[in-house]
Parts: sequence; C-alpha cells; structure tokens
Amino acid sequence: MRSKLLKPSFPVSRSIALVLIVAVVAASGCRWFRKDKDVYAQSPESRPLEVPPDLDMPNTEGAMKMPPTDGTQSVTRSSMPAPAPSTGSATGFTVPGERDAIFAKVGEALAATSGLTVASKADILGTYDVDYEGSKFLVRVTKVDAGVYVSAVDPRGLPASGAAPTKLVANLKIALGG
Repeated sequence: MRSKLLKPSFPVSRSIALVLIVAVVAASGCRWFRKDKDVYAQSPESRPLEVPPDLDMPNTEGAMKMPPTDGTQSVTRSSMPAPAPSTGSATGFTVPGERDAIFAKVGEALAATSGLTVASKADILGTYDVDYEGSKFLVRVTKVDAGVYVSAVDPRGLPASGAAPTKLVANLKIALGG
C-alpha cells in the first residue's frame, strides 16, 4: 500500500506540465506578435512628423486671381472720397494747396490746441482721431478740385454735430487761413 501513495498519479504530472507551459508562454509576453519599430522607441519630440499628402502645402489655386472690375478705382491718397463741400458749412472748409502739406499743417494746429488729444492719425486716409471737449470725432483732410477740404466727421463718415467739432473747425479755419 505504501508504494501506491508515493507514486504520483498521471493527471497530476499533466497538470504540472501544463502549468509550466503556461508560465513559459506568459513570461515571454507578446514578443512573438510584436514588430520592432525603432520610431516608437524614441521620445515623442524626436519622432518624425507625418503629414497627409494633401495637407503638406496650402491650396494656392486662386491666390493671384484679380477680382473683376466694374470701372471704379480703389481709394488712394490722392482720390479720397469726400462730401461735397459747401461754402457755409460749420464742420468743413476748403483751403488751397496740396493735401500732404495741409495735412501736416492741420497736425501742427491740432497739437497747438489746448484741451485736445490726438488719439491716432492715418496719413494715407488723411484723418486725425481726436478727443476735444468731451467729444470724439475725426478731422479729415481730403483732396478736392478746389484744393483741400478739411472737415470734422463722426465715425460713420457723416458731418460731426455738436459745439466741440464746430469750434475746432472754426479754429482750424483761422489757423490755416481758409
């Protein structure tokens, strides 16, 4: 009887062998199925950037195409649109001379005006953005047939209304001799 107890049975040896095979397979991991990619072993900063072929260059198909013209011209320094100057306007007057020279004189006159702040100026547009006696408006210098038209306009381009624009235009008219 004693010999039967010490002798291992057949199913136990199979289960031990099966456990050993499973342990070897588990220890090897997924190495059998893995592909070695050195690109993925690098740090993310040094990996090459992959861009789809249609996104590597911008579409420049219509970049240099000129829009159709209808006979009108673009706004330039010499042909800025201006309201029709009236001789008795309280917010504008005409001065003989060249636009650039008058624009510079207007700038000097504005700098000499006490209580006036020039927020910005646009040489190409011929405008000064001013703050005077609590009113904010534009002083516009425009080339017209009779010379140069100096006016006070609101941000919409309409003649500025109020006491401050009227007073400033009167001062500019005296300073420029208009």
